[in-house]
Amino acid sequence: MGESSRKIDVDKLISYSDDLVEVLKDRRDIDSLTRCLSQSESLESSCDADFSETLNAIRDYQERIDACKQKTERAKSDIAGEAEVDHLQIELEEELKKELIANEINDLERERVAIEEQKQTLKKFKQDELKAEMKLSMYASVTNIIPNLDDQSKIAGYIVDRDKKVIDKFEYDPAKMAASDICHNIWKAINL
Repeated sequence: MGESSRKIDVDKLISYSDDLVEVLKDRRDIDSLTRCLSQSESLESSCDADFSETLNAIRDYQERIDACKQKTERAKSDIAGEAEVDHLQIELEEELKKELIANEINDLERERVAIEEQKQTLKKFKQDELKAEMKLSMYASVTNIIPNLDDQSKIAGYIVDRDKKVIDKFEYDPAKMAASDICHNIWKAINL
């Protein structure tokens, strides 16, 4: 039986050889076989390129994974640092609040000083006004003249005679009369 299985194999081999000889005799079959061989080489080259590209991509992704792992480890170690950062942030905010309050106090102090200066100026103005009013009252008592200070372009006022209860109005234009004539006319009116 071993002999017959060997014979079958030899018979099959002879049959295949005959088929191959027949195929190689035909030129179209040779061209087809050459084309298939060429395409298989091209396919093998393309597969090699794809394999190389895939291998590079795998290496790239592995590097990225390693970098992410390192970042994760650093982040874990930074968590302890974050507590310190939070503490420093709180201290910074407190310092900023203190600085803001100090600035507000300084602003309020400047405003207080300005208000005090305004009060002093107003007090001085009222004192000056009272002095002017008292002077005016004294002049009116001595000369019986109450000047009209509303219009500074004219010399005007009232001559008051308390005994007769009479008020005489006067008005002089300095552009039309000399100052000495105005003064002389006023003294003349007082003495009447």
